Amino acid sequence: MSETTNGPTKEPTNEPKDELGVAMVGYAFMGAAHSQAWRTAPAFFDLPRRPRLAAICGRDADAAGAVADRFGWESVETDWRRLLERDDVDVIDICTPGDTHAEIAIAALEAGKHVLCEKPLANTVEEAEAMAEAAAAASARGVRAMVGFTYRRVPAVSLAQRIVASGRLGTIRHVRGQYLQDWLVDEDAPMSWRLDKSKAGSGALGDIGAHVIDMAQFVTGSAITTVSGLMETFVTSRPVAGERATLGGTGGSGERADVTVDDAAAFTARFDDGALGVFEATRFATGRKNALRLEVNGSLGSIAFDFEDMNVLELHDATLPAEEAGFRRILVTEADHPYVAAWWPPGHGLGYEHGFTHQVVDLVHHIAEGTDPAPSFADGLAVQRVLAAVEASSDAAGTIQKTGA
Repeated sequence: MSETTNGPTKEPTNEPKDELGVAMVGYAFMGAAHSQAWRTAPAFFDLPRRPRLAAICGRDADAAGAVADRFGWESVETDWRRLLERDDVDVIDICTPGDTHAEIAIAALEAGKHVLCEKPLANTVEEAEAMAEAAAAASARGVRAMVGFTYRRVPAVSLAQRIVASGRLGTIRHVRGQYLQDWLVDEDAPMSWRLDKSKAGSGALGDIGAHVIDMAQFVTGSAITTVSGLMETFVTSRPVAGERATLGGTGGSGERADVTVDDAAAFTARFDDGALGVFEATRFATGRKNALRLEVNGSLGSIAFDFEDMNVLELHDATLPAEEAGFRRILVTEADHPYVAAWWPPGHGLGYEHGFTHQVVDLVHHIAEGTDPAPSFADGLAVQRVLAAVEASSDAAGTIQKTGA
């Protein structure tokens, strides 16, 4: 399903709207991004129901309270189960580490709460299957579930999906996906939950690789069917203590803990339409901050996207004569582009946080209209299966044996 809203269909009004009580579990990096989205969406988009920031939940009451004060959450809970008992909560937004996703999401759906769950959907295929089954059962009762692959909702990515779906690129032959970051290059950056397999499920593969897998399947409309992968951990231990930043930080020379996830992953893939894919995810690409890249080559043309230039989509039309051929740069800031009409005049670009706002907009519309949103928990399960296949392939990779001098 393509979520490519062009913005509000009418001017926002001051008429009273039914409220949608939102409770968020977790309050750190993703918590801030989601908080900003929930409070910003109704200011720019004409929503059928107005989100109300009913409660934020975290084990550290003081830390959660500080985030509540900053973003305008009305109350604080320290046990997520309390949220399921509250009549003023309609939506549970899960921004916690992956090891908690399944328990919270399934319980919330069974309690009749709509669920937005951060990616990857779970830490294992088995957990993701249980979540998808719970979401399917909840849907039959009018309860909605969405997984947070927000990069789908970057206007340039949504435009890329439209172009491919229109057939303009012809038969798709190649897909190249990369997600390159460098926040772990410092070997003394401190240990965090993202480096603990029991909490995160996997490292670069699940944390950022999941995004590029979903983006590739979303843009092409095709599913990955087979993979061959390699994974590597470059730094096998990290300082327990240190000065933490949003993701990385600066460590020290004290006690160290074992890193139990991959630092980088690379794999080849085949899609169900016959296209070949090459993927890479790493948090050790020195100088690359958030280079989420996708290129799709077809028989009639190509598209290319890089999040570090997120308001631009490159398009090559192979049907033009050679003297006119080449990639051209589309500045995706026009009112006709997905989501853009609600924001600023042409040329006034959007940023990282806007994908989260668009996610809220689409979810609220689906809840109000009684339809299932995308990406669904089934979509999240599909990505989880790719992650598991890459990991299994890496574990089984053959080693070339050297012979004789």
